Amino acid sequence: MAPSLENLLVVGVASSALFDLTASDAVFTTEGELAYRAYQEAHLDEPFAPGVAFPFIRRLLGLNELGPLVEVIVLSRNSPGTGLRILRSAAHHGLTMTRAIFTEGRAPHEYMPALNMSLFLSANENDVRRATAAGMPAGQVLKSSFLDDDDPALRIAFDFDGVLADDASERIYQAGGLDRFQEHEALNVVTPLDPGPLRNFLAAINRIQRQAEDRIRVSVVTARSAPSHERAVNSLKAWGLTVNDAFFLGGLKKGPILDVLKPHIFFDDQRGHLVETVPCVHIPFGVTNE
Repeated sequence: MAPSLENLLVVGVASSALFDLTASDAVFTTEGELAYRAYQEAHLDEPFAPGVAFPFIRRLLGLNELGPLVEVIVLSRNSPGTGLRILRSAAHHGLTMTRAIFTEGRAPHEYMPALNMSLFLSANENDVRRATAAGMPAGQVLKSSFLDDDDPALRIAFDFDGVLADDASERIYQAGGLDRFQEHEALNVVTPLDPGPLRNFLAAINRIQRQAEDRIRVSVVTARSAPSHERAVNSLKAWGLTVNDAFFLGGLKKGPILDVLKPHIFFDDQRGHLVETVPCVHIPFGVTNE
C-alpha cells in the first residue's frame, strides 16, 4: 500500500525559514547564480546553522516519538543540485525529513494542496504573499534573536483576528474604531466568526494534543478585551477547538507577554505586533495587509 499523508499534520518549510542562509544569500546577491551553485557544491558537507523556524520544526518532528503524527516537507526554490545541502543539514541536526520539492526559482506553494499542507513557512515575502492570495495558509518568518532551550515541549502562540479567525471584525474596527468594534462584537457574541488561514493548523495541533497533551501548549495573544473577548472564545468553541492560555490585552503591547511566554513560534497578521525576541511569523492576510 502506498504511504499517505492524510492523517498527519503536514507542514511545508523553505530552507530560508529552517536554516540561517545569510552567507549563501550574500553569494547569490553579489555574485549571481553560477557562483551560488559553485558555493553550495563547495560547502555541501558544511551544515547550515539553525534558522528562525528551527526550534518549532525540531519540536514538531519530536512528536513522532509518540507515533506517526507529523510530516515536514522542504519546499524550496533551489534546484535539486543546490538543494542537496538542505537535506544533509537536516540530517546533521537530527531532523527526520525525507521529502522535499525543489522548484529552481519558481514559487513552490502550488504544491501545498497536493500534499495536504496545513502551513507553509518561508522567509521569502513574495512567496508567502502569493500563497496567501491563493487562499493557502502561509507565513513569513522574521529575524529573531531567540535562543533555543532544552525543553522538548512545544509552545505555540496565535493572534486571533486575521490568523485563527477571518478579518470580518478587524474590518469593523478599521472602518469605525474601537467603540463601533466593541458594539458589533457584543451584538454578535454568539455568532462564530468564519475561520481564518490558520484555523485548520490549530485543528491539527489539537488532534495531536489528545495524544501528547503535555508536549504542546497553545496560547492566544490578542488585542481584544472584554466584552469582545467572548466572541473569540465562542468562535473557538463553535469550531471545536481549544487553547491552553488566552491573553486579552486590550491594545497593550504584546512583546512583554511574549517575552514571558517564550513561544517557539508566534503568528500575527500585523507586523507592528511582532518582536525579535521570539520566533515570529507574519501572516499577510486580511484588511491590515491590503
